[in-house]
Amino acid sequence: MKKAEIGLIGLAVMGENLAMNMESKGFTVAVFNREIEIVDKFTNGRGKNKNFIGTHTLKELVEATEKPRKIMMMIRAGAPVDEVIERLVPLLDKGDIIIDGGNSHFKDTERRTKYVESKGLLYIGTGVSGGEEGALNGPSMMPGGSQRAWEYVKPIFQTICAKTEDGAPCCDWVGSGGAGHFVKMVHNGIEYGDMQLISEIYHFMKVILELSAEDMQRIFSEWNKGRLNSFLIDITSKIFTVKDEDGSPLVDKILDSAGQKGTGKWTGITALDEGVPLTLITEAVFARYLSSMKEERIEASKELTGPFIDFKGVKEEYIGRMEEALYCAKIISYAQGYALMKTASEKYNWNLNFGAIAQLWRGGCIIRSAFLGKIKEAFDKNPDLKNLMLDCYFKNEILDGMESLRKICAICMLNGVYAPALTASLNYFDGYRSEKLPANLIQAQRDFFGAHTYERTDFPRGKFFHTNWSGKGGNTASTTYDA
Repeated sequence: MKKAEIGLIGLAVMGENLAMNMESKGFTVAVFNREIEIVDKFTNGRGKNKNFIGTHTLKELVEATEKPRKIMMMIRAGAPVDEVIERLVPLLDKGDIIIDGGNSHFKDTERRTKYVESKGLLYIGTGVSGGEEGALNGPSMMPGGSQRAWEYVKPIFQTICAKTEDGAPCCDWVGSGGAGHFVKMVHNGIEYGDMQLISEIYHFMKVILELSAEDMQRIFSEWNKGRLNSFLIDITSKIFTVKDEDGSPLVDKILDSAGQKGTGKWTGITALDEGVPLTLITEAVFARYLSSMKEERIEASKELTGPFIDFKGVKEEYIGRMEEALYCAKIISYAQGYALMKTASEKYNWNLNFGAIAQLWRGGCIIRSAFLGKIKEAFDKNPDLKNLMLDCYFKNEILDGMESLRKICAICMLNGVYAPALTASLNYFDGYRSEKLPANLIQAQRDFFGAHTYERTDFPRGKFFHTNWSGKGGNTASTTYDA
């Protein structure tokens, strides 16, 4: 009996569709699920008469897979991954490969890579993006972990992944340890930012410009033909075409309470840990939290009043301004995401290829867009680029569109319309371009109440001073450190 090229654990939506993808590309796949009836249902249903080997135990799965064995887990992140690893390790031989294709935290992947390697095995943590459709037809994949494992999984991964218009695979080796899952985490954080920015522009259209669903569909569809061309803009335009049973736009009947699965939160926490101002993405996460407080917001709306919306502008003019504002904010969001990856790459010695990462995201994933080609060009031209906004193309785009972003943000603020991500992008831009910020006063305050010291503009960096501001304190200063 022919053995499988790869074994797959977990036949939920992503696992099942990924298995179907692999089989459709000519690979034989051994499958296992904790509930064995799901295995039988799959092999007798959607997988019937195809190149699948159904197994009822992990031992059967391992024995059904050719060496070096490649066993891929598509299961819930956290403790279940550790549990399956513990059960797999005694069943595998030296050089076999365990793959985690779920949304695991990158630090867990760092730890698991070291542990599995200590047992003589190899480990890969790979981000898989694109949802159900991507898993079936070609996802974006971001593998990292044990470098020696890549040559064995590369033929499978680069066959089943999405391809760019010129045929390049949206999958390549990212780096050691948790690099793959880190890049996937940042991808998801950027996804949060993209979705929040689009929703705020939609809100501007609806409550300030009072546009109809048909108008918004036409505008988003037109934007999708230009520089904003992307999966999210495309599906947004299509959402406005779907009607409820009474003929009204279905989107208007959906409760304004957004869910999340945690990867955006991880991105924000990591940015805080690494000291990177990831303001837009973090605001997008907080916006989902605030949206979930629906009942409390209803009560607050009765007690806390705001301005009446009073828009005096020309609607047609603001269609162009909204496009410019959205593009500016999008650039700033990605600049923050790439700054976080740059900091982590240096800390963990991953040597991330930022142009290549943009290539991985150009197809298959949720944030796929034409825009990513420009990011690849920027980092191919200058791999040491400090911030995406400093690239010539992106700098000119931001400077050209900044007036529109300012006007959109100002109108939202004056009319009491919530726009946290748009305003965060503007504040970050103004902060980043400022030679001088008011942090000097903060340092004076810190030194006043805690003797935390400060540096002076008329002395070299690294020399610290303390002042007895009240005349009552002593001259002993606190040690200097950044938490």
